[in-house]
Amino acid sequence: MFATSLGDGGELGPLEPWQAEEYLAHIDRGREFIGQHIGLADAARDIGAARAFLQSYADKQAADSGRIFGIRFDGTLVGGVLFPHFDAATGCCEVGCWLEPAAVGRGLITRAAGLLIDWAVDERGMHRVEWHASPQNTASVNVAKRLGMTLEGVLRQNYPHRGTRHDAEVWAVLAPEWKAHRER
Repeated sequence: MFATSLGDGGELGPLEPWQAEEYLAHIDRGREFIGQHIGLADAARDIGAARAFLQSYADKQAADSGRIFGIRFDGTLVGGVLFPHFDAATGCCEVGCWLEPAAVGRGLITRAAGLLIDWAVDERGMHRVEWHASPQNTASVNVAKRLGMTLEGVLRQNYPHRGTRHDAEVWAVLAPEWKAHRER
């Protein structure tokens, strides 16, 4: 219910606090892989933390400042996409993602992120959609490229992760660019 097909056995749907056990089991399956470049895996060490993380996104959705969605493959939660930042007043938002190893290489993230960008641009009137990625995260950088985004710059030593400061590439697509990209 309330799921959108991503094709080839993939579905995109809401990810809510009541699904914390499923979310934690998913994170546990892919913890090291997911945690290579982002702190998402470290934020859900137990059921309480997993529920609190999902609740924070339920609160963001209620405040119209973020959203989170799960990606399921053949009915199993394998990853997700989210709006960590969503500012309707300025027309700017950020899309992010994560995926466990078993689901890599199926195009799920690109298709799911594309649906989020469609919604942000077409339904909510967003003008600018950003994608932040570690320069070492080749898979994430390649998704940004497939989404027709432009590399705008590097935020040097922008975020701490597992005891080290890391750079973040900022990729973005503007609404007219997205519409043109979709038509191709």
